[in-house]
Amino acid sequence: MNQKCPEAMNTSSDSAPNLTHNDSHKKGGKFLSFFLANEEYGIEILKVQEIIGMMGITRVPRTPTFNRGVINLRGKVIPIIDLRAKFNMPAKEHTEHTCIIVVRTGGIELGIVVDKVSEVLDIPAKDIEDTPSFGINVNTEYIFGIGKSAGHVKLLLDIDTVLSSRETQEVHVAADASSSAQSVA
Repeated sequence: MNQKCPEAMNTSSDSAPNLTHNDSHKKGGKFLSFFLANEEYGIEILKVQEIIGMMGITRVPRTPTFNRGVINLRGKVIPIIDLRAKFNMPAKEHTEHTCIIVVRTGGIELGIVVDKVSEVLDIPAKDIEDTPSFGINVNTEYIFGIGKSAGHVKLLLDIDTVLSSRETQEVHVAADASSSAQSVA
């Protein structure tokens, strides 16, 4: 699919049930698919708040390299995570397809930068396989399954575990510090 990043897409649903990691895996469901390099990933649609095009990101000093900084989204300070950096992938220039997916995880909203949003997929439980073992030195806890759709596989991410609890706390502290600094200015 060759499409530009949508202007904005709000997928927030207050009436949607809050599924846990295990419930999602057992039940299957709807996933927003996106690309990093040539690999397709998916995240549970119920975690997605909205999709926005790239905008100016304010860097927060002394934060991990995958923490790109923060944005001001309609008066709300949102921390931005670069999934390429988090997954140790080479950096890439942003294109017209580069997007920020705003998700809710660990009680906070944060944005994840992706190369391109693809589509919303309905993947039934029978088409979600367990994550294979890649050896004891490879941490795959952030992948809760491999989704099969239209003859392709998608790495289905558990967005709640992509960042460790310590990293989530660091991102939250950086966002709070930036928000306080913007309030003073």
